[in-house]
Amino acid sequence: MADKAKKAKEIEDLPGVGESIAEKLKEAGYQDIMSLAVASPKDVSDAAEIGENVAAKIIIAARKAADIGNFESGDVLLEKRKEIKKLTTLSKTLDELLGGGIETSAITEFFGEFASGKTQIMHQLAVNATLPLEKGGLDGHVLFIDTENTFRPERIVQMSKHLELDPTEVLKKIHVARAYNSSHQILLVEKAYELTDKFPVKLLIVDSLTAHFRAEYAGRGTLAERQQLLNKHMHDLLRFGDIYNAAIAVTNQVAARPDVFFGDPTTSVGGNIVGHASTYRVYLRKSKGGKRIARLIDSPHLPEGEAVIIVSQDGVADG
Repeated sequence: MADKAKKAKEIEDLPGVGESIAEKLKEAGYQDIMSLAVASPKDVSDAAEIGENVAAKIIIAARKAADIGNFESGDVLLEKRKEIKKLTTLSKTLDELLGGGIETSAITEFFGEFASGKTQIMHQLAVNATLPLEKGGLDGHVLFIDTENTFRPERIVQMSKHLELDPTEVLKKIHVARAYNSSHQILLVEKAYELTDKFPVKLLIVDSLTAHFRAEYAGRGTLAERQQLLNKHMHDLLRFGDIYNAAIAVTNQVAARPDVFFGDPTTSVGGNIVGHASTYRVYLRKSKGGKRIARLIDSPHLPEGEAVIIVSQDGVADG
């Protein structure tokens, strides 16, 4: 069984996975061994309609096949970090603030008040991701989950023309899905796995992350359920980024905090769940002359700091 697990290349090759179970797993979004290796026994159990013990054995076999789940030395991890790519924002100061740009295998959260530039930055990142690596892009396709009907192909055309790109070719690489509620939003992340068989997805955008959750789970009585679903959603996003070395960019709203009297009186929706799951967190606020101030407030290794940017018809640039 151990030898079979190590030699497995497809889900069907794993011990305990027959044709019927494999089909159910793939329908649930588990398209390859790596996606199974990082799954939880309960999720696999529910998806394949099997017991959790059986699901756990399948996951263990997947981890052996994918060669993950063991401790690794720091030098090995440093070597793996070299596979991480950086996506430019087209603002040199914002790229520097983020350590070179939007990082793959990570979630970068942009939050701020209405008209602070969140959605415009998402449009710009969508265009940039189609650029070749040598120009700061990811040379791939983009999945855009639109929860508030804010995606505008016209903006993609404007930004593409400014970069002297063919707008039609850029639009063909950006795949948009409108999420009508939080359940649909979660489902679309699962569908994202299926699309990776058709084209190289290198950027997944959710604009905005918490709008549906905030509207559907109002009041303290539903807070625990909302946070639990948000937690799963964030981990699904991060898992996607890990498996496909894709960048995850999300926007978030702000909620007034009447308990704060000094400093900035806002914080992002979602509390610690979103805060801890986001690798990088950038707070956007409006400034004079149409400028925006982007402040990095959380990162695993970068210092806090600010960058002044401009969001114009042509896109994002240094302020």
